[in-house]
Amino acid sequence: MNKKLPRLFQPNMRLYFLVLFAFAVATFFIGNNGRILSAIEVCILICLLIYMRVTSKRRTDKLLDYLESMSEGLDTTIRDTPLPVAIYNSDNGEIVWTNDRFTAITEMREALFELRMTDIVPGYSGDWLLDGKPECPDLVDIGDKKFRVHGSMVLSEREYIAMTYWVDVTEFSKISDEYHASRPVYAILLLDNYDDLLKGASEKEKSSMLSAIDDEISSWVALSSGGYLCRPDRDKYLFLFEERDYAGYAELNFSLLDAIRDNISFGTIHATMSIGVGKDGATPYDCYRQANLAIEMALSRGGDQAVVRNKYGFDYFGGRAQSAETHSFVKARVLASAFGELLNNTSIVYIMGHKFSDYDSFGAAAGICCIARTRNIPARIVINPDNNLAQNIIEIFRGLPEYAGMLITEHEAIIEADPKSLLVVTDTNRPDKVESETMLLSCTHVAVIDHHRRAADYIENAVFTCHDPAASSTSELVTEMLQHLVEKSDILRPEAEALLAGIVLDTKSFSINTGSRTFDAAAYLQRMGAVMSTVKMLLQTNIETTIARYKIMSGASIYKEGVALATSDIAQGRLSVPQAADELLNIEGVHTSFVAALVGDEIYVSGRSIGGMNVQLILEKLGGGGSPSIAGAQIHNSNVDKVMQDLKVAIDEYSDAGKKKSQKQ
Repeated sequence: MNKKLPRLFQPNMRLYFLVLFAFAVATFFIGNNGRILSAIEVCILICLLIYMRVTSKRRTDKLLDYLESMSEGLDTTIRDTPLPVAIYNSDNGEIVWTNDRFTAITEMREALFELRMTDIVPGYSGDWLLDGKPECPDLVDIGDKKFRVHGSMVLSEREYIAMTYWVDVTEFSKISDEYHASRPVYAILLLDNYDDLLKGASEKEKSSMLSAIDDEISSWVALSSGGYLCRPDRDKYLFLFEERDYAGYAELNFSLLDAIRDNISFGTIHATMSIGVGKDGATPYDCYRQANLAIEMALSRGGDQAVVRNKYGFDYFGGRAQSAETHSFVKARVLASAFGELLNNTSIVYIMGHKFSDYDSFGAAAGICCIARTRNIPARIVINPDNNLAQNIIEIFRGLPEYAGMLITEHEAIIEADPKSLLVVTDTNRPDKVESETMLLSCTHVAVIDHHRRAADYIENAVFTCHDPAASSTSELVTEMLQHLVEKSDILRPEAEALLAGIVLDTKSFSINTGSRTFDAAAYLQRMGAVMSTVKMLLQTNIETTIARYKIMSGASIYKEGVALATSDIAQGRLSVPQAADELLNIEGVHTSFVAALVGDEIYVSGRSIGGMNVQLILEKLGGGGSPSIAGAQIHNSNVDKVMQDLKVAIDEYSDAGKKKSQKQ
């Protein structure tokens, strides 16, 4: 009775007749004419009911005869098949016929006819048959068993009948689940600042710290059901565990990162760890190789985070701390020497920055041109002469005899390049952000020099990579290379000023993301002839841009404590948005700023921070990137209000994650 009552109110002929009968009863109470009309309606209803029953019986008999003849003709495939079989009407799901084996697996004692498939198998859907698929894409549960359903559609009397065959795959499903749960996952654990942490410590203090680190790692490893941990190097651990344990580590956001940072320190230096996880590989070696890619990605993004490399790409955990300055003159000399060796086998050097090249991108390119010139290797800077943010200094370089014909377009570069050409990409590591993606694909030898945190879609297979997210700018990295590759007399004054302008731009006049190496690089450039007042004049903007910047700021508001937001629906210049974000940091109490405005047909978002938040992690959720203190995003097919709403959600998620971390501590 409980099953029949809901079916009564489902869309079918019974429901229609019930409604018509109700109208007939209602008509009976409308005077004498109403009674006559009601009697006529009842008579018509009775005739229709009789007609429906007769035609329905004929149709059912024909269908049963058809199924009977079919089952007799295919005796071995339907009637005597070892598989459970269920045949039902595809329109309403009513069961037409089943064999005994299907009745047995459903454990139904009553007849299954006129019941719906959803009455017997809750949640079952036959949409896959209507889509023309011969097999249900998902396993179907009946009790504690799982079935793989195969089937086909048969046209009978203008109705489509679904014929389904149910294969018990319970054991196979258990084996499959166990197989996937036991797949190997490799994790590489690396202490980011091992040398700095132990520098100056006594042997006893070193032993105590290393023992504490081992204890933290052992406690974290114990969360797995039976992983294997080894220590192949002094600052490196290898952890092998199973897929079944991965979800637990991910849910805790790889809590080892916080445990190491918060509990292990020497003096003012806190230990930090990076974790690279490789999973979903076809073989254990594939998983290990992906773990190596993941740890490289974690280190290139500044360390103190976990990166997971799976079959879909990269997943990131942590990374809220600023990148520690790990400058080494030895490392700079080694990189400079490697780049010099690379140039010796090059016929011509092309230098290309990101779209809308700025002073940092162009300054780094000028530095590479200087290195190439000292080796008598032709060099070209690939740049869009109309769409760039360094027009002032570009005009100066066009007038230099050393740079005659060196500033070219991407089309000229593609025509001129040969197999021994070297393409140097500066100030970006993303292939979709370079000045010319066609040029990037055309060159087989590519070098990347960048200071932004590495994105998931970074330029792969580069023959040379100088990537340091702890550096203030790409110009700083190139300046460090110059000190080992050229003499003082080799550097032109405009080249030194272009490099200094790039450093000043990205550090906001040495106010953010500035370390001792930044001042060392700036001092070196000044010794090479750079004049700070000239650099200041290069960075000046016109009156229109300045007015637009302050108009954007006039609508700013405080979204959260220390976070200022500003928007503009009026089309702005490309410089106005980042400059407005910079200016907002001058407001008392503001440590993080975001500006979203319409630029052309895109929404530009600029984020700035002086330590309150990691703006890169926030803007990565909007498809952008950058560094912890300076980041940006360009969003297509949207509007300012929608972008600002998404930005607030990203800020809230970042803040909530920080609160949860504080509560744990």
